[in-house]
Amino acid sequence: MTTTSGILLVDKAPDWTSHDVVSFIRGFGFKKVGHAGTLDPAATGLLIILIGKQATRKSALYSGQNKIYSGTIRLGTATHTQDAEGDVIEECPWDHVNSEMVAEVAETFMGDQEQIPPMVSALKHKGKRLYQLAREGIEVERPPRPISISEFLISDISLPDFSIKVSCSKGTYVRTIAHDFGKKLDCCAHLKSLRREQSGQFNIEQAVDIDTIKSWDKNQLLEHLIPIDE
Repeated sequence: MTTTSGILLVDKAPDWTSHDVVSFIRGFGFKKVGHAGTLDPAATGLLIILIGKQATRKSALYSGQNKIYSGTIRLGTATHTQDAEGDVIEECPWDHVNSEMVAEVAETFMGDQEQIPPMVSALKHKGKRLYQLAREGIEVERPPRPISISEFLISDISLPDFSIKVSCSKGTYVRTIAHDFGKKLDCCAHLKSLRREQSGQFNIEQAVDIDTIKSWDKNQLLEHLIPIDE
């Protein structure tokens, strides 16, 4: 029997927001559609789409899982969003940095710590989203939040760029890691690219891209749902 409530694993494209994906799936005729963890518009990778009342009720459970991300950090430029989508707010020399320094700084991010979230984020301050305040030129104090990083791997160092792979807890902003990475190198930096590889037990290899889903009808989509009880 085909389930009408479950999980659809989507490989989000860089030109789609998480809300765009939810709206697109809702267009198949589903009343209840949500997701378990926003991806920034420029980011790609695993987006857990929850379809039906039974699935959407478990949003907090699935969004609370640990995540694995891969991405690229670029030294020498800081942006107001801490990623490549933002306006450049600072440029600084990076030629004093070498591969050994990058590896040493990566070690300092391991374990439990506190992170100050970026202004351009969906967190709320007095009922208003931080990114809305940022658009108005308003910056407010953001209390640090506890996060945990269990793995931080560095590869493909070709300065000013280098690749990262990060295993982290819920609520970790990888673009803030990039921003803070630059500071620790007495430099500045932003997150050039980001891809979510895993969320909890779900892996990007299980996900389907948007173009494939566009070729489906509703019955085909239902056949690809992962039942909640699994």
